[in-house]
Amino acid sequence: MRIAIPLLVLALGAGPLDAASRLKELVSIEGVRDNQLVGYGLVVGLAGTGDRQQTLFPVQSLTNMLQRMGVAVNPTLITVKNTAAVMVTATLPPYIEPGAKIDVTASSIGDASNLQGGVLVLTSLKGADGQVYAVAQGSVVTGGFVASRGSSNQTVNHPTAGRIPEGAIVERPAPSPEITSHLRLQLHEMDFTTASRIAEELNKKFGAAGKPVAHADNGRMVAVELPDTWSKRAADFVAEMEALTVETDRTSRVVVNERTGTIVMGKQVHVSPVAIMHGNLNVEVQTSYMVSQPGPLSQGTTEVIPQQKVTATEEKAKNLILKEGATVEDLVRALNAIGSTPRDIIAILQSLRAAGALEAEVEVM
Repeated sequence: MRIAIPLLVLALGAGPLDAASRLKELVSIEGVRDNQLVGYGLVVGLAGTGDRQQTLFPVQSLTNMLQRMGVAVNPTLITVKNTAAVMVTATLPPYIEPGAKIDVTASSIGDASNLQGGVLVLTSLKGADGQVYAVAQGSVVTGGFVASRGSSNQTVNHPTAGRIPEGAIVERPAPSPEITSHLRLQLHEMDFTTASRIAEELNKKFGAAGKPVAHADNGRMVAVELPDTWSKRAADFVAEMEALTVETDRTSRVVVNERTGTIVMGKQVHVSPVAIMHGNLNVEVQTSYMVSQPGPLSQGTTEVIPQQKVTATEEKAKNLILKEGATVEDLVRALNAIGSTPRDIIAILQSLRAAGALEAEVEVM
């Protein structure tokens, strides 16, 4: 049986420079970042799809919670199928203040089969420093369901994890830096050329005669000094700075995913003059079963004898010659013209990179 795998080729750029991008999409201010929160909680109200008896920690958690409410119970006598232990996660944005609401995700950590219709009980969410920054509670939205009857079962999406939109209330301000007269901009993609162009554009916009305000420390960091005219309006300066457009420059890269047969590449990635020969070897194993029937009134037994046949076919190698100035786009078109499959193209690209004939980075996912 052969499976057809689709081939996807995307052009990342049409020339040596990409289109101008806003500075907001290229950099972030050092220290202005999200913070991850995590907590352990219980989802109640499930219709018999919660954790089973062999999962001990949901019963212990439920017992502790009931004891804090003044209900004394023996954990060995509890049999609850409507409760599930979950890990609750959330992202705390920078500069968020107490009283604001954020989304949370509840994921089962026991053997519950479905969180549909459940309600998360009040759960503390802690940061990496162990401090509580938010508390979460609310109905879990799974976006899926499980339907079963007898031995038939149908599952849609992933019902053991769900979200609670605006399910957490922030109790402590996010640890965010103050905007001072000295800013450091971090590039999302390290590139010395782009960093230099960012500093150049900032100096054109905000620099006075003979007094630049920005310089590139390296390919990842650009240092900016707040101009005197903006000293009282640091936030406005950042907003004005983010609106600047910069011509970016990126490393040529080819991304291949052999699992899906996907290839993503830049249009202007060049290939050195090279000759390519590629062929396929197919091995097929067939098993057939023959029944040996004993004669009438004999003492023999019926036997099933497997018969195996192995055949190997090798296609003739297909050749391709690329001349000076050829691009990966030319290569892929030529390979498609001679009937190469996506996996053939991926193998050839990797071989070209190993031979030093592909002027780009190859990233395998």
